[in-house]
Amino acid sequence: MIWLTWRQFRGAAATTGAALVVLAVALALTGPELASDYSAGITACARDGGCGQFFDRFFDDYQAPFQAATVIVLLLPALAGLFWGAPLVSRELEAGTHLLVWNQSITRTRWLAVKLTVVGGAAVAAAGLFSLAVTWWSAPLDKSASPGFTLMDPLVFGARGIVPMAYAAFAFVLGVTAGLVVRRTLPAMAVTLAVFAAIQIVMPLTVRPHLLPPVGSAFELGPENVDSFGKSSDKEFPEVVLDSAIPGHTGAWVLSSRLVDPSGRVVGGDGAPVTVRVSVTSGPCAPSQQAQEERRGMDGCIAEINRLGYRQRATYQPFERFWAFQWIETGVYALLTLGLTAFCFRWLRRRLS
Repeated sequence: MIWLTWRQFRGAAATTGAALVVLAVALALTGPELASDYSAGITACARDGGCGQFFDRFFDDYQAPFQAATVIVLLLPALAGLFWGAPLVSRELEAGTHLLVWNQSITRTRWLAVKLTVVGGAAVAAAGLFSLAVTWWSAPLDKSASPGFTLMDPLVFGARGIVPMAYAAFAFVLGVTAGLVVRRTLPAMAVTLAVFAAIQIVMPLTVRPHLLPPVGSAFELGPENVDSFGKSSDKEFPEVVLDSAIPGHTGAWVLSSRLVDPSGRVVGGDGAPVTVRVSVTSGPCAPSQQAQEERRGMDGCIAEINRLGYRQRATYQPFERFWAFQWIETGVYALLTLGLTAFCFRWLRRRLS
């Protein structure tokens, strides 16, 4: 049964192995240079005191390959479910070859168990190797990523650590389940894609933020959490746009970022411009008359806004919870995978003939 499963699966395994080799070669050729540029930049900026600017410039230079590598790891579990899981059983049910195997003293349970173990194990191993290679290559970029691309942010979180293996296992068994129930390859692939995509959207939006109780606190405004600051032509007061970052908590996953007035009332936020009622005709927020004073004037105005009592009220998950979230989410997907596996065996014994 193992030999037969390998014969059926070897084409897909060879294709995936070739893709992994190509990715590994590309990362191996560019990874040392990337790490060297980061190390040299850190040394220089530590001496000159401009590491913030270096991080922005360094990440911008490599953002395109960083996103491409991340997307590859995110897509791999879906591809495993579509092209390995969904056809694994449905293709045999369509052709009727499962009956031939069952008449050769191979039980239904053994037939399905070997397929799940061999092909499912390969899917998990492939996801783990892809994730390991990309995690190694992108380590300097993960340390310098701008808000929205840090390890805790949804786009990157699912492509690092151990969760890609859990995604791959779940997507694969989901595809097998769809194939058993639908019994047609193309419809099973469509069902697998729709269900997996829906779960991958729901998880970071509604479930992951509450795996551990989020932290809430208030922070003064400053360069770390103010994205832009200025005066609109049709407004009497300045406008502030908050960034999805928190002072002193680099890499945190910001769930909400609101501006509150001195009375504690929320006046806006989450990326939307917020009007701050502070004088722009006199005092620190008056327009600067000289170009070289613009930055100093901006800092003085923000200090005045802080003095009046305006604060950023943020809810976030600290970066220190990264591995806790990885293990919890892996456990959630492992339970879903085990549940689907049990359903497959039950369906095979009771509903399939």
